[in-house]
Amino acid sequence: MSFFKKNSFIFVVTVFAVTLFFGCESNFKEVQKSNFSEFIPGGDADKLNLKYTDSGLIKVILLSPKMLDYNNVAFPFTEFPKGIDMTFYDNKAKTTRITANYAISYAITNIIDLQGKVKIVSQDGQTLETEQLFYDQKNEWFFTEKKFKFTDIKGVSNGQGIDFSKDFKMINSQKITGEVESEE
Repeated sequence: MSFFKKNSFIFVVTVFAVTLFFGCESNFKEVQKSNFSEFIPGGDADKLNLKYTDSGLIKVILLSPKMLDYNNVAFPFTEFPKGIDMTFYDNKAKTTRITANYAISYAITNIIDLQGKVKIVSQDGQTLETEQLFYDQKNEWFFTEKKFKFTDIKGVSNGQGIDFSKDFKMINSQKITGEVESEE
């Protein structure tokens, strides 16, 4: 008799478990949808002409046909999907101009990612061209691991991987080729 009670108890528990298992419809997709919020910018600007000043002096002029500001997300960023044209001014009013087909600026890290026909031209005639370039705003430092072309009065060099200061005074390049005049 105890064998019969034991088997019927196992049978009832099994039937109950199977009923629960197949009776509960998976609604994982519905749960995902309920937690989904649209990824839309908090700000949207067309034909942007932004001038950043410090102590009455213009430091940066930023021009862009389109800006999307995603300051309403966990990792805030500003996107320039149609490119940028930026001009930096130093304390002596010397300029450095940067153009790119696309840019994205991350607020937390203060890194700007420039992409697509990136070109930097200094007032002294130095030019750097590459497909992607990062700019560390805090340290005023540019860097890339992509191929580049650097031109100045001493010549033209090509390479892959370069980092340099905003004013081109400090340049570290890797895998470099080309003809450059030496001061020695």
